[in-house]
This record gives sequence, C-alpha cells and structure tokens, in this order.
Amino acid sequence: KVVPFETVEDTVVCTLEFKNDTFPVLENAGEAVARVVRKGKTDTFCRVRYITSDGNAVARKDYVPQDDWLDFPEGVTEGTIRVPIIDNQSLHDDKDFFISLSIPQVLQANGEVDKELKADIGPRIKTSVVIIDDDDAGVVSFEKDEHTIYQRDEEFVAPIVVKRKVGGCGKVSVAYSLEGDSAIPGRDFVAAEGRLDFDHNEMQAKIEVTIKAVPRYETKDRFRVLLFDPQGGLKLDTHMDGGSQRNILTVTIEADPESRQRVDRVWNLLQAKWQRSKVGQANWASQFKEALYVNGGQSDDDDEEDSDTPRLWDYIGHGITVPWKLLFALVPPTDFCGGWLCFYVALLMIGFVTMLINDLAALLGCVMCLPDEITAITFVAMGTSLPDTFASKTAAEQDPYADASIGNVTGSNSVNVFLGLGLPWMIASIYWAGKGYDEVWQARYQFASGLDFLGPAGRRTQGFVVEAGSLSFSVAIFACCATVCLVLLQTRRILYGGELGGPARPKWVSSGLLCGLWLFYIGISSWKSLSEEGGFSCR
Repeated sequence: KVVPFETVEDTVVCTLEFKNDTFPVLENAGEAVARVVRKGKTDTFCRVRYITSDGNAVARKDYVPQDDWLDFPEGVTEGTIRVPIIDNQSLHDDKDFFISLSIPQVLQANGEVDKELKADIGPRIKTSVVIIDDDDAGVVSFEKDEHTIYQRDEEFVAPIVVKRKVGGCGKVSVAYSLEGDSAIPGRDFVAAEGRLDFDHNEMQAKIEVTIKAVPRYETKDRFRVLLFDPQGGLKLDTHMDGGSQRNILTVTIEADPESRQRVDRVWNLLQAKWQRSKVGQANWASQFKEALYVNGGQSDDDDEEDSDTPRLWDYIGHGITVPWKLLFALVPPTDFCGGWLCFYVALLMIGFVTMLINDLAALLGCVMCLPDEITAITFVAMGTSLPDTFASKTAAEQDPYADASIGNVTGSNSVNVFLGLGLPWMIASIYWAGKGYDEVWQARYQFASGLDFLGPAGRRTQGFVVEAGSLSFSVAIFACCATVCLVLLQTRRILYGGELGGPARPKWVSSGLLCGLWLFYIGISSWKSLSEEGGFSCR
C-alpha cells in the first residue's frame, strides 16, 4: 500500500506577481507606483516582501530605496508599491531601477505564518521603473511618417497626433502647415497653418485637419503636414522624414472600405440586373421568332427529324394561330421585375381574350337564336375551359398522380367563380351604391317582381341587380352531375387504385360517362331555359 503525500502545489492558495513588466514615471511626479496582483483564492491574508535595486538610476540620488512587506487582506486582489522619486533638476537620459518580490507568505488570524497553506510568486517576479527626465524641453514628432484618412460622405475633421518625448519641461511650441500634393487644398482638404502649443509636462497635442466631402472609389490623394520652427528649447526628431529641419507626415485620403463594399454590392446588383435584362430581351426576341415560325422555328435537320419536322397540319394550325401567337408574344418574359410584369400583362391578355370570347359567343348565340343562358354554358364555357382541359391533360401525362390534373380543374373553376364573378360584381355593387338617381334603373327594376329585398315596389333602394333566370335550376343540375363525378372518381380509386388511367375498357367507360354528364347538363339546362314562361323568340 502506497500512501500519497501532499505536494506543494496542493497547498498553494494564491500567486503574487507584478501587473506589468515596466512602470514609467516622470522625474517630477514625486513617486513611482508599481502594482502587484494576487491570483487564486482571496479568502486568506497574504503578504510578500519587496526590495528595490539600482539599474542606471542610483538609490538616494534618483530614488529612495525600499525594503518592506506588501499586505493583501482577505478579498483584496491588487496592491500598490510606492517609491519616492528624487527630482535632481539636471539634464540627463532616462534612468531605471528595479523592484523584486520575495518570501510570499500566508498569515493566520493571530499574525503567525501558516505552515500548511502556501503562497507563490508568478512569472513577473521583477519589474523595472523608468524615470523619464523632465528637465529637457523634449523632442516633438509625428507618431509615424505616413497616415491614412478614410473619406466620409460629409465634411469632417481628422485629428493628426503630434507627440512630445524625452522631456516635458516648460511651455514650448512648434509651427505646422499643410502642403498639397495630388490632394488639392480647397477641393480635398482645407489649407491651414499655425503653431501647436505644449504646456509644461504636456506630452501630446493634435492638429485638426478638415477633410472635404469628395466622392472616392479607387482614387487616392495625398497631402503633407509639416512641422518646423520649434521654440522654447523644443527639438524635432531627427529620425523622422525631413530630419532636424522639419518633420514631414504624408497623409493619404482614400475611400472607406465599408463605403467601397457598399458601392461594390450596388454595382454587382446592377450588373446582375443588367445581365438578367439582357437575357430577358433575348428571350423576348425569341418569343416573336418562335411565334413567326412553324413549331417555334425548329430546324429540319435536328437529331429527331421525325418528331420535329413540320407536317401539313402544323402549317395549317400555324396559319390559323399566328396572329394570336404574335399577340401573346407581347407578354414579357419572367426575367423582368421578378416575373411580376409577366404576371400582370398575362392577366390583361387573359381578360382581353375572355372579353372577346364572351362577345363573340353572344353574337353567335344571337345569330343562332340561342338565349344567353345556353350560350354561356356552351360556347363561352368551352372557349374558356378548353385551355384548362389541355393543361390538365399535360399535367396528367407528366405527373405520376392525378393531383395536379384534377387540382388544375378545381382551381380554375374556383378562380372563375370567386374571382371572375366576385370581383366584377363587387365593383358593380360599389358603383350602383354610390350612383345617384338613374331613370333607366328606375324604369326597369322599381316595380319588377322578385326584388322585394331592395324594398317595397315604388320605394326600392337603387342597387346592382342581376336577374337569376334559370340559374338556380342550372346550378342544381350542375351540383348533381358534380356529385356523380366525385362518386365515379372515388369508385375508380377503390376499383383500380387511381382516378385516372387504368384498364382500357373502364377508362373509356369513365370518359363516356363524364362526357354524357356534360351533355346531360347542357340538355337539361337548355330545356329549362327554353321552357321558361314566355319562352324565347328570335327577332
């Protein structure tokens, strides 16, 4: 059996070390301050010994030597060592001395050293204190030889920092001026000159340069800021651009990276839209080409010659439909306005064609001595529904299920009923509700039968009126036929596993039944319309 022993690391409760490697102090500051930090547990009382030692600074000549203890009561994580500095009023280089830490201890409540709990010293066991001579006026210079200013959308003031070092005694000044290069005074910046003043022990000042609001993207312009004629014992930094006679700071004005990125994003967006516009124009031109040529202009020597070569019926159909093809080629492709322009223009075209079919069907019914009710359920319905029929056929051929095919039919009829009837009736109702007295309406509907919902005869409120005629009977017959159709679809699903397709004979039987329902609906509705009171006469 091995008994484990307690290591030193197990009993160390805190670590003490200097906060920084170097602590600078002006010679006339009176004292140097060095900070010691405690890491680890803070629920004990710790202390550490500190002692000063000479560097090129000499004890009792440049500073007062120290040898003492720094205490850390419970909860305290930072302590301060203060060393008095002697101002000798003589010109000299910067000097330094050192402070070292040793003998970290953990104390008990009675003040005795705890023999079980330990404190340790961290990596920063020693620090240097730099005494900066303040008896010289100092050296003045820019932070570096070059400086970049980023352009803004509005005029603004950019500060140029000038630093004073190696001394800070007395009030001094230095002259400055702005000199143009590719940046022109008055256009890119405001020309300025003057003197920059430093108070006693003031180590930094700023030159304020006004930058004009100039649009920039890739261009960069430069100007220079000059320091010269130092006074009060001040000297120029000989290591900077310009040497001891003058210091030169080259300032570059360039576009702000974020602004450039915004411009790039806008430019890329415009380029993308322009490319889409070019593609859209090409697609629009190809629509007219396809409208003018048989089968859309497919070549006779394509790979699939048998299927692409126009036949006699293709030429006949093209001759009949070419005016309509050219008309609908005016519909812009979806490349413009995200497809919305195509959508609205297509709606206008559909409305135009619907209106044309309605008028032509009404004229045909008049010539054939057919009432409007029969014309509506035959010629008008066929003219507006045949495109849906071919669309449903295409959907049935391209989709493994009947959802798209049947959904197209129900969706199309829903649009026809709810939007095709509801929207114009709503507009007409609003129109007649706001219209004043109308003699034609009063003569036609004020004493007509079946309009009691508008009020008693003679005092009826003027409104939009559509006489039903045989509509209710027609809708009832349609509902019965639709019910039979739904029963047929459900029966096909049970017997053959789907609404469409299946064995040939049931398929033809279903098709014949559906066509028979259509003929039955037309026949019964036409009979009802012709047998109305007063019948129908063609004059």
